[in-house]
Parts: sequence; C-alpha cells; structure tokens
Amino acid sequence: MDLYPFEETVAQTNDEAAIIEKIDIGGISLIRAGAKNYKDVLIIPSQNQYQDLYEILKNQNGVTSLSDRKRLAGIAFKLSAAYDGAIASYYNPTETVSLRYGENPHQTASFAASHPNIIEQLQGKPLSFNNFTDIHAAIEIIEDFWDKRTTVAILKHNNPCGLATRDQLIDAWKTALAGDPVSSFGGIIVTNGAIDEQTATEINKLFYEVLIAPDFSSDALKILAKKKKRVLLKLTGKLPTGSNSRSILNGNITQQRDVYIHHAEDWRIVSGSTISDDLTEEMLFANTIVKHVKSNAIVITKNRQLIGMGCGQTSRIDALHQAIDKAKRFGFDFKGAVLASDAFFPFDDCVKIADSAGIQYVIQPGGSIRDQDSIDYCQTHDMTMVMTGIRHFKH
Repeated sequence: MDLYPFEETVAQTNDEAAIIEKIDIGGISLIRAGAKNYKDVLIIPSQNQYQDLYEILKNQNGVTSLSDRKRLAGIAFKLSAAYDGAIASYYNPTETVSLRYGENPHQTASFAASHPNIIEQLQGKPLSFNNFTDIHAAIEIIEDFWDKRTTVAILKHNNPCGLATRDQLIDAWKTALAGDPVSSFGGIIVTNGAIDEQTATEINKLFYEVLIAPDFSSDALKILAKKKKRVLLKLTGKLPTGSNSRSILNGNITQQRDVYIHHAEDWRIVSGSTISDDLTEEMLFANTIVKHVKSNAIVITKNRQLIGMGCGQTSRIDALHQAIDKAKRFGFDFKGAVLASDAFFPFDDCVKIADSAGIQYVIQPGGSIRDQDSIDYCQTHDMTMVMTGIRHFKH
C-alpha cells in the first residue's frame, strides 16, 4: 500500500484543507499493525518494496523467512516515522537559512531553526556558521549564571576567554575584559544584564563580532548602532532542555545536555579543613566555568574573575601550564585563587605545579586510581582540595 501523498500536496498547494485531507489515518495504522506483527505478517508498506516482494515470490516459492519479515517491518516503521515527521514539520515549521559559509569560506552551510527562536537579531551582518556555534556556547554559559549576580562572558572559538561577576554591569564588563584583553578582540560577548548607555560606550571601544543580552536601553542601541556590521542579539528565551546531537560517521550521535548543577554539600573535602562561604562561592564559580571549556580544561579564578584558562590540550599538564602562563602574562597573582579541572588528575604532578605557582585551592572531580597521591601532596603542603565526583568533559 502507499500512503496519501502528504508531502507532495504540501509542495503543490497552500490550501490547508487540501493538505489536511492528505493526512493518512487508516493506511498508517495498517502499516504499523502489520509491522508490529512481523512474526506472522509480511508488510509491504509502499510500492518501493514491490521488488522485495517479487524476489521473495520468485526465489523462495512465496515462502517468507522471519528475517525477511523483520527487515520489511523495519522499513515500514522508518516510513511511518518519516511520514509523521513530515506532518509534524508542517504544524511546527523550521526555517532554513543559507549562511555566508561554513567554518571556512570553501564550505557551504545552513541553519534550520525550530520555532520559536530564542534570539532576535536587532542589527548587524548575516550570521555565519562560526557565529552560530559561538552564540550557542555563549548562551550555554550565561544560562548557568542567569539567576546570579550580573555576569559578562567573552568567548573565542566556543571557549570563554574572559568572564566576571559583579554587582554592576559596567564593572562586570571591565573585569571580564581584563582577564584576557588580547583574546577578547573579535570575540562574542554575552551577559545576563540589560545593556545600558555606560556599558555600551565601553563595549564599543572593542572590536567584537556579536553582543548578546536580554535587553538594550534605547541610548545603548544608539551607541552600538554606529557600527552597523556588529551583530546585536536580544536573548528572548532559553536553550531547549533535553539532548544535543551531531552527525558522525554514517549517522547521528545524541546525548543529554550537561546541565548538572553543583551543590557544595555534595562535595568531599579531601585536604584542608572546612571551607568558608566565600571560598565555596569561588569554587562554584570556577567549576561552573570549567564545565564550558574544551577538554582538557583548566580554569583559574580569583574574586569571581576568570584570570587563567587552558583549553583543548592533549595533556592536562599542558592545559595547566597554559592557564598559569596566561594569568601571569596579564599580571595576575595567585594568592587566594582557585584552580578548577574538568576531570581528575591522573598523578600528583598538577597539584605540584599549582603549588609551585602559589595556587592553594583546588576543585576537581576525583576518580583516579591514584587520587591519594594528589591528596597526600595537598595535605602535606597546606593546600585545600575538594572533589566533586562529577566530570565535565567537553569535546
């Protein structure tokens, strides 16, 4: 059997009554019923499977095997899923937009958005593939700070290079930028606060690609609009909960989003005594940031400011050296700083390096068979270390 030509009708007319009339009810039910009972039934869901039936009748004297019936049942369910998907898309349309190019100019790219969208573009040039991936990473970060103090994050290549939390937006901006003013050039800026005139004036001094905020004052828009190619995005919603997927090999791989929320009472203090409320908040701050940094990842924070970051390294030691060197290059010291790692330390080398740099507070998941080596070193060198039990790889 063949189902009513729903997709063909959608392509030929905008008449809603005619389109709905072509939503098959009985046919889809019979296909699913036949496929469900494949142990006793051979289902031929469309004329595309007539050749399969012919080969069975010709070569097997009309006798079907269980594997024949199961294979065609699988085809039937794929057809059913595609048919229902086409109907769902009609009722919940996606908008496909061609992008300027992909990661590189020789690659084509497009974006298909399910409605409603969560960003509204107020001005600027069309978004590129790289813009979209950075915007997604930026929104993921700011959602983790949404209900907290005013926060500004600056991203490059999906990684935060500057991030700070302050009472006032202008202070959060200046402090985030100070974390790495070099990498911030040409970056993506995101905040959980409405952009005001004072902050817009300061931001406008930096070359940036995209600025994302929940709102903009009219005076701020007048200032930012002077640079017409810069993209301004108003954040109108949150990312969908559930899963992320990507195409890989000859299919798709899907996983639940990493939306784990840490609570200090779940941590294990393995070196040092009780930690103060302020240190607990600093550790939460650092651990929240490291979750959004490409693995292997190390983050160093101080006074709710990202001061050093190592990302995407094949060695955790290299990531740590990168974070320390970056912080030193911009004149930061490590007294009172917190080091966060996205995964456990396989050996005690990282805590030794941190100690030699003057870092005495560490938060990491734990879970190595040699955790005790790092614990012993911290205990004998007056370092405080907390293990969360939760890893945050990001590839």
